[in-house]
Amino acid sequence: MKKEQSKVNKAEPKKPVDVLFDRYAESHQNHTNKLIHWICVPLIVFSLLGLVWAIPFPHMEFLGKYNGFLNWASFLIAFSLYYYFTLSPVLSFLMLWVVSLMSYFIVQLEYWQAAGGPAFWLVCVVIFVLAWIGQFVGHKIEGKKPSFLEDVKFLLIGPIWLLHFICKKVGLSY
Repeated sequence: MKKEQSKVNKAEPKKPVDVLFDRYAESHQNHTNKLIHWICVPLIVFSLLGLVWAIPFPHMEFLGKYNGFLNWASFLIAFSLYYYFTLSPVLSFLMLWVVSLMSYFIVQLEYWQAAGGPAFWLVCVVIFVLAWIGQFVGHKIEGKKPSFLEDVKFLLIGPIWLLHFICKKVGLSY
């Protein structure tokens, strides 16, 4: 009896990030909804990053030749990475890689626009609308409202919720 009690007492409380993942997972149980989220969440993050990137940013003389490397998306990235860091430094670092990759593709959209392609903000709007519709289709299939309707911080949890599955798959402690 004492051995069983000591095992129960030694159970560590869940980390805050795992509590958030558990709450987020409550409305993401259906396999189809999860699959839709694997597609739509990264697309929504990409498109939102691109839309914020597209907001005109003032020219700052002191930045010199680095003018243009700082934009409104820089602040969004900094805020979100700080929030992720408070939850899990490992997931924050992984998100830094993800956001860097997304930033590369946003710059490619800017180059495409400069070469005569569509406005990159318009491409981001189309991606956002389609992915957002996909999210709501997934939740309709699930039969539960999206988590962010209860708490907006779940808009930030979605991307790292997906990353935590990758961490588990490869055995990386987050």
